Amino acid sequence: MVVVAQKMEAPKVAVVILNYNGLHWLKTFLEGVILKSKKAEIYVADNASTDQSLDYVKQHFPSVKIVENKDNTGYAGGYNNALQHICADYYILLNSDVEVTDNWISPIIEQMEKDKSIAACQPKIKKYDERTYFEYAGACGGFIDKYGYPYCRGRIFDNLEEDKGQYDNPIEVFWASGACLFIRSSAFYEVGGFDWDFFAHMEEIDLCWKLKNKGYKIMCIPQSTVYHVGGGTLKNGSYFKTYLNYRNNLLMLYKNLEPKNRFKILFTRMLLDGISSAKMILDKKPHHIFAILKAHIHYYTFLKKFRKKRPKEYKTSLPQKSIVFSYFFGKKKEFNQLNSDFS
Repeated sequence: MVVVAQKMEAPKVAVVILNYNGLHWLKTFLEGVILKSKKAEIYVADNASTDQSLDYVKQHFPSVKIVENKDNTGYAGGYNNALQHICADYYILLNSDVEVTDNWISPIIEQMEKDKSIAACQPKIKKYDERTYFEYAGACGGFIDKYGYPYCRGRIFDNLEEDKGQYDNPIEVFWASGACLFIRSSAFYEVGGFDWDFFAHMEEIDLCWKLKNKGYKIMCIPQSTVYHVGGGTLKNGSYFKTYLNYRNNLLMLYKNLEPKNRFKILFTRMLLDGISSAKMILDKKPHHIFAILKAHIHYYTFLKKFRKKRPKEYKTSLPQKSIVFSYFFGKKKEFNQLNSDFS
């Protein structure tokens, strides 16, 4: 008897670009995404744009599929709404201000196919305008300290490292960047997708925390590289951006921290936020103090709602070290200067 081997079907991959009045970025980067993503379907998920974004896509790139959201519900709601209409084994959530490179998809999808415990991944993310440096939003994989401060291989606070190949090893991380997030669709729906209430900022860290509580791994695969402009929708230095970052970080901690540590960590974090407010004066950004104050006030209005979102089991604890003290007092500005207590 002759046995004919069955050909395994390649996984279906969808690149989904969330757009809100991003005509400039679509003109700059969409063609490159199409040319360098041959085996993937390309989608533009539009968050009720008021510019000519969709007309431009329809006219110049008819092969690109469009999902139109009725309202602008931010990154979290925008993707939650759009992905319901996209059938794929893997979603690649790609910011509109990202330049992709040759073979940017295969290394990550191949790794996720080999290891089904991997739920989400990110590539190496570098600066678009200073191409030898890591980029703020993810760099070479995201981590979090005991007080909920995110940092990355290649980026601690505002200090960006030059990429010299020092982080080229694939590694398990705490969170993968929302600027270019590869995610297994089944895992995305298993944890309920992004938290709608976040709107934007911290939603990818919250999602990864939920995935880790389910026993999944989050990875950075640096054999794939992209270049990110940053601030494509919410500009760096934006009052609203500051507000969302501080509010969402507190809400994420309140929801995901183990009960025994929750009050102590949140109390300390709020004190540190107060110190951060004082720094805003020195940095000549006094209006951001009001953004932080507003974030703290609104945090309390969400507590009842977020109490119901807590996990049934707390399987993921935060590290025991503070990146704040290591950075400002220990003068450790680079990731490879930190010890194993942080990972």
